[in-house]
Amino acid sequence: MAKENPGYPMFKLSYAVVICCLIMLLIWLIGPYSAHLTFAEDQGPAWYYWKLTEPTVWTRLSAWSLYIGHQVAIWYLIYISQKRKLSYQGSFRWGLHKENIQALAVNFFFVMAHIVQTKVYYDGLAQDTSNMAAMMSVVLVLAFTLVLEQKRRGFIFGKSLGWLEQVRATFVRYHGYYFSWAMIYTFWFHPIEVTLGHMLGTAYILFFLVQGSLFFTRFHTNRVWKTFLESFVIFHAVVVAYFSIHNESVSMFGFGFAAMFFATYIYGLGFSKKVIGLLSLGFILVCFLFYFDDLSQMSEVVRIPIILYLVALLFAGLVYLGVMVRNRLAQRQA
Repeated sequence: MAKENPGYPMFKLSYAVVICCLIMLLIWLIGPYSAHLTFAEDQGPAWYYWKLTEPTVWTRLSAWSLYIGHQVAIWYLIYISQKRKLSYQGSFRWGLHKENIQALAVNFFFVMAHIVQTKVYYDGLAQDTSNMAAMMSVVLVLAFTLVLEQKRRGFIFGKSLGWLEQVRATFVRYHGYYFSWAMIYTFWFHPIEVTLGHMLGTAYILFFLVQGSLFFTRFHTNRVWKTFLESFVIFHAVVVAYFSIHNESVSMFGFGFAAMFFATYIYGLGFSKKVIGLLSLGFILVCFLFYFDDLSQMSEVVRIPIILYLVALLFAGLVYLGVMVRNRLAQRQA
């Protein structure tokens, strides 16, 4: 294990958050990005509004080539880190492995490149891919995290599902590849914009890119930081719903993702059962007061949690079957 070099300052998550905020300030200062453009009329829920009506080879090539370069570079660093069997413990230069520093640099470079690419060519991957794919990629990240974190905080209401531990190792080994794809693809799906929804979404992805760059470090397992990343979706979803869906589904997204916090996320923060119980009771009371005029609408509160839990169990079940088949084949070969 490498000895700590006192000549180097230790990395702190707060430094990364400040840099992300400075990037967001830069994005705002460089904007607007589409004031000179005219977009096609909205064609329904599946339609993505912010894309060119007449894309060219260069607008497509600029987005796709940079996206592929970004994705391959991060996948390579994850692969090399796993091959080297890096440790979560110990002290390194700035408290990071060299691969973490490289990942942070790669992400910073491509974030800057996307800002410039949007300013010059504007279009993102939305021109050629589905809006639903971008949304579902992030939904799967939230669902898979339920499996990854269930040993620490339980799957629901602090209770663990024993059989999930048999597949958790598989999720741990490969989640970095999927999570990085989901965030990098979503980042390049959208052009850089200065609407409140876009700004919150971009900030959210920047935070996830930081988390994805800190693999095999103690920062990557910080429970408060991870809970913040999962919970930030509450604010982003509410804002996007308010401005994009004209107040429809705002309460469903707000209370639905908040319900995930009280049903699962809060159990990983180290609070006592009494504190968790009181806070949860307060949330239930707020929900009751909000829906008091029509209590039948309270079903909105559980829609998103049900979807996330079912998706997590579905994919965990598929992995479980794969593990069982692999073990059975290994027994036969033995």
